[in-house]
Amino acid sequence: MFDIGISELGVIGAVALVVLGPERLPRVARTVGNLMGRAQRYMADVKAEVNRQIELDELRGMKSTVESTVRDIHASVSKNLGEVRDDFDSAWKEATAGLPGSGSATTPHDPAQPVDAGPYLAEPGRAKRLKRSGGQALPMWYRRHSRLRGHALSGAARMARYRVRMRS
Repeated sequence: MFDIGISELGVIGAVALVVLGPERLPRVARTVGNLMGRAQRYMADVKAEVNRQIELDELRGMKSTVESTVRDIHASVSKNLGEVRDDFDSAWKEATAGLPGSGSATTPHDPAQPVDAGPYLAEPGRAKRLKRSGGQALPMWYRRHSRLRGHALSGAARMARYRVRMRS
């Protein structure tokens, strides 16, 4: 920081001892030490902030580079996909040209349209299973083991349920 040698520090200390006196010199030295520590911490914080800003600028540059690369790749893929789709459509039309009923029924399936799964892929009774289990996804053995209650009873209902009934 400063180019001060041992001899200069000794002269500064002797002058401070004469000017301030031995009673106030330790307190002033502590205050100067605290101020120097604060200044060093402030400088370290400023350096760290500058380094973060530099890294952030570098990351922004890398982000823009990656985004432009992704845009280029997306454009080339969509262009190639369009060419393949056109080739497929023309080949499909040639293959189905002589077939009977070669109208709209023979056009290829559009992937954006949902496919009818039919009755074989559906889960029959899934709604019934959910209703039977009380709408909870926990198995009964787990609920019994962990003592989860299906519903809470009020104090009066609990007394009525467990009351010993007298036979008359």
